[in-house]
Amino acid sequence: MSVTTDQLASAADLLYEAQHHGLPIAPLTQSFPKLTAEQAYSIQRSNMVRHIADGAVLCGHKIGLTSAPMQQLLGVDEPDFGYILDGMVLADGAEVSLATLCAPRVEPEVAFLLGAPLRGPGVTVSDVMAATRAVAPALEIVDSRIADWRITLSDTIADNASSAAVVLGDWVPIAQAPELPHTTATLVVNESPVETGSGTAVMGDPAAAVAWLANALASHGVAIEAGHLVMSGSYTAAPFVVGGDRTSAHISGLGTVTALFN
Repeated sequence: MSVTTDQLASAADLLYEAQHHGLPIAPLTQSFPKLTAEQAYSIQRSNMVRHIADGAVLCGHKIGLTSAPMQQLLGVDEPDFGYILDGMVLADGAEVSLATLCAPRVEPEVAFLLGAPLRGPGVTVSDVMAATRAVAPALEIVDSRIADWRITLSDTIADNASSAAVVLGDWVPIAQAPELPHTTATLVVNESPVETGSGTAVMGDPAAAVAWLANALASHGVAIEAGHLVMSGSYTAAPFVVGGDRTSAHISGLGTVTALFN
């Protein structure tokens, strides 16, 4: 049987409570095997609206599963996207509490800050670069409210593309930024490099991922607004972190961003 409206509302409630309490739930697709990606996005939007009603402010978007390492890690073959709220954005050097996280991982990424809106369809890499005010090295903290990361594409979409928080380094004006496909990310945990990757791992160019997002959002009637930030996707696979871990991401030509987990 197809998933009913009441079941979608129930699934949204389960994820909302799981995030609030830091207690993971069984895969949604285990209870609702017919859950489609489109229905999963409706679950995601329901919880975004609920958070905004609680006082949160939408300040950007994230793109997930853009790189082959992440797609292989989670067994999927296409990107997805989620939302970023103001309370999810942390400054460089942030101390991140694990109290409400389930099984966090970290990813090195480039964040984009838009100076002009992007509205698909038809957005190109050139459009993205023209609309971008600045870019920054960033760590995305991803976390699955689905137990043991046993997720399908629909599970992670419903769970806000497994997003938890973003840690931003210093913004670099786009005119001073290196060519992003030629950059390299080094992810360090407790002084040891654990992952490296190239900007080309992110759909060939992190700006291409942002263009994909603008065009994907258009089918939902949404634009990326001026002033919004976009997390463009991980250069590498995403290792788990535990209490006491100190992590950093260095993006060549952009700089370094750090976070401490406790």
